[in-house]
Amino acid sequence: MEGNELTISALALILGLGWASGISLYALISLLGLAGATGVLALPPQLQVLQNPGVIGVAGFLYLIEFFLDKTPGFDSLWDAIHTFVRIPAGAILAMLVVDEAPAAMELLAAVLGATMATAAHLIKTLSRLLINTSPEPLTNWVASVGEDIALIAVLWLLFAYPGVFLVFAAIFVALAVWLLPKLYRVVRSIFARLQRWLDGTGQARCQLTRDGSAVYRD
Repeated sequence: MEGNELTISALALILGLGWASGISLYALISLLGLAGATGVLALPPQLQVLQNPGVIGVAGFLYLIEFFLDKTPGFDSLWDAIHTFVRIPAGAILAMLVVDEAPAAMELLAAVLGATMATAAHLIKTLSRLLINTSPEPLTNWVASVGEDIALIAVLWLLFAYPGVFLVFAAIFVALAVWLLPKLYRVVRSIFARLQRWLDGTGQARCQLTRDGSAVYRD
């Protein structure tokens, strides 16, 4: 970053770290820390704190827990709900690290962008898992979780190898989030409303006859 302007690579890092935090914060820290410590990646100076063995160790341990819980129906949604208060602030903090020692306005902008990307990614992940958990079989959870891990690795590679291309991905993701999140929310709300009516004993289907005499069942 030069002066008060964000470079392409710095902007990509801000958005990318925010997105990855919303998907899997512990995997993000573990991967970047290990890659930096082993020399696979040359992390920017402000992110080299992730190479600390203690940081890698704690993040790796938490990711090990997440790895199994994230693939278990029900527990994955509980884990996501708890981490609403972890992933989003972490996305803001990591984004601020990218512009460390920059003017306060630049740090605030970075925090907002990082938190926004983390929020969008986290909400899409969380709401999608709630829908997946309506299915009784666990295979879908495994497929979704492994797919997220693969996507995280691919995005991190793209982020450092081709930051300009990643910005295109980020723009597409934001547009997708704006379109998808309201739809996911409405579907999840409808499912919970039906569940609540069923628990209250008011969710029994009502039969109505149409003009041609056929029966239609409605909630």
